[in-house]
Amino acid sequence: MSAGLDEGRMRHLELIQTIVTRMGNNSFLIKGWSLTVTGALLAYAVGNDKSAIALVGFVPVLAFWALDGYFLYQERLFRRLYDRVRKATPADAIEPFAMDVRPGREKAGVLKAAASFTVSGFYGGLALAQAFALLFVL
Repeated sequence: MSAGLDEGRMRHLELIQTIVTRMGNNSFLIKGWSLTVTGALLAYAVGNDKSAIALVGFVPVLAFWALDGYFLYQERLFRRLYDRVRKATPADAIEPFAMDVRPGREKAGVLKAAASFTVSGFYGGLALAQAFALLFVL
């Protein structure tokens, strides 16, 4: 056990870390599903010359992008909570096992997370592939 961290705080930090891990796993699964759905729609649209399918294919890309941005934002909030619990002094009085992430919130947090390099690069690439497919079938 680290100096200055009691057993209760260690358990609290472990609980928060479990949530951070789950958010990261959710993001990974969302990326897998988005790639699968987009790939299937692209293959169908190009193979059957269906411009409507290529156009509708943007909807799941945008939906998965927003959902992935939400999970990344939630992960950031819980990382901030982790830091607050880790650095807490007796004067800070963070309630044991509290999971309130409100103090770490920021304006446009989900949009900022969705615009991050890793998320926007992945979904931007899918959207670009979708645009090329749309041009190909027109």
